[in-house]
Amino acid sequence: MPRIVGVNIPEKDKIDLALTRIYGVGQSNVLAILMRAGISVNKRVDQLSDNEITTLNRVIGEMKVEGNLREEVGRNIERLKRIGSYRGKRHLANLPVRGQRTRTNARTKRGKRMTIGALKKEVYNVGKVEKGVEKEEKEEKK
Repeated sequence: MPRIVGVNIPEKDKIDLALTRIYGVGQSNVLAILMRAGISVNKRVDQLSDNEITTLNRVIGEMKVEGNLREEVGRNIERLKRIGSYRGKRHLANLPVRGQRTRTNARTKRGKRMTIGALKKEVYNVGKVEKGVEKEEKEEKK
């Protein structure tokens, strides 16, 4: 497996698809990277020569990818939280940040569904007895 910018790239994939495994390299900028490196889009990773791999490393190394990009994104989110902006508060509450609705959906951010509803009177009173609340209520009524 060739290693580009610290990421193992699968050998059987086409080069344009394989490069998207690198954080910060997406479908929109893969073609620009391959053009700058002078590599054909139709090649597979196992067909690349050592020179082509080093050229790819150099071209992608000039970009902000992987650790540097993750660090910058993390700093930006921390800044939003620190200044108390709306987006920062949404990050703190672990809710969608970009205006998505939360009444339904938003399961990836909010987690598994939990039903919250009215409790039956017996269940409610049993909970009070366990906590000793019922005794205090009787004393207050006297």
